[in-house]
Amino acid sequence: MSIVSINPANGVTIKAYAELSTEEVEKKIQDTHQAWNRWKTSTHETRGKLLLNMASVLRKRKKELAILLASEMGKPITQGYYEIEKCAYCCEYYAENGSKYLADRLIETEASKSFVTFQPIGVVLAVMPWNFPLWQVFRFLAPAMAAGNCGVLKHASNVPGSALAIESIVKEAGFPDNVFQTLLIGSSKVAAIIENPLIKAVTITGSTSAGIQVATKAGSVLKKVVLELGGSDAYVVLADADLELAAQTCVDARLINSGQSCIAAKRFIVEKSVIDEFTRLFLEKMRAKKMGDPLDPETDIGPQARADLRDELHDQVKRSIEKGAVCILGGEVPPGDHAFYPATILTNVKPGMAAYSEEFFGPVASIIEASDEADAIRIANDSVFGLGSAVFTQDLVKGERIAATQLEAGTSCVNSRTVSDPRLPFGGVKTSGYGRELADFGIHEFVNIKTVYIK
Repeated sequence: MSIVSINPANGVTIKAYAELSTEEVEKKIQDTHQAWNRWKTSTHETRGKLLLNMASVLRKRKKELAILLASEMGKPITQGYYEIEKCAYCCEYYAENGSKYLADRLIETEASKSFVTFQPIGVVLAVMPWNFPLWQVFRFLAPAMAAGNCGVLKHASNVPGSALAIESIVKEAGFPDNVFQTLLIGSSKVAAIIENPLIKAVTITGSTSAGIQVATKAGSVLKKVVLELGGSDAYVVLADADLELAAQTCVDARLINSGQSCIAAKRFIVEKSVIDEFTRLFLEKMRAKKMGDPLDPETDIGPQARADLRDELHDQVKRSIEKGAVCILGGEVPPGDHAFYPATILTNVKPGMAAYSEEFFGPVASIIEASDEADAIRIANDSVFGLGSAVFTQDLVKGERIAATQLEAGTSCVNSRTVSDPRLPFGGVKTSGYGRELADFGIHEFVNIKTVYIK
């Protein structure tokens, strides 16, 4: 069986890769485990230097990698440059802060000495998606390796070139052989890998359904799992918002990665008194975004990652319109052998429509009317998802209160779009998953938080 990389901008096959056999997978896991037996005793200073090397390699190869992302999954090249820079910063962040986060913590008890120490646990399996082919991996990889763990990667099957590039970056940075390996396999082999006794934990970023499967399997063999899953992020626009700022921020947040992001804004819940003006501004700004060749620096919206995903998105739009949603922009599949889908706006969105309750993984915005502030918050929370959220208001005290205590999400912003940042924990609630990545919370997910008590 082959794993095939196809350019979604033109439907042309880039390259086909042979899938690893079960025996080859087991050998790679064994090799990574052996590498961990040595890597776990490395010093924080050594790990930090190698992480800094990796940041340098990423920046040195930035153009090559950005072209690869554009070719394999259609990411606009300027966004690819940003993604690579973000990966480099993440490596630098853990090079600087890893030893601090992992330092022993003395605890006063009746013992002569008692403390908490943070020890690496072994080989972690990462099951990663195609939408941020580098960032999703590095935000796991940098803290995991800073903590003395090793990793094996099962990447999405449409980005095998990116998966192999990550392995080559680790090697070029000077890390010991086999501390990180890419497994070119299909999803059917994941369950057996989780069962492998040399795999100590699992992290997955993906759909809620994929997360349930991975968590179920990991739970059956009592292995830690971190889940960063789907999202249908609600952005609440209150009557006292700066509508120009709100509209621009909401458009930018909806079109992150051509709309293919778990934390892209998806539902725009607007108080009735300002919905007409907000919709006018939102339409104006969405219409101005350019769809086209992802290698063109002027492109805002590239193709969707695969034609089948584009078709699923269009089906969601059609089903919403059939139930009464009004399409005021886009909503038609352009002709040609590609995976493009235009910026699309649906209004009059109501409960019972796909646009109200389902995750739209593409450049489609749902505008939902709320009668007042309380109704807007109710609608925002009327979702099975809880990844990111935002509220727009010029009353910052009120905005902080709503963000901190009333929106059900792992991240809530005021007058800003949601982003992941190495300095801040990232993750969700409800069916958006559990566990946290990044910051000190993320590095502590895959360590043995060990108590030492000396009488």
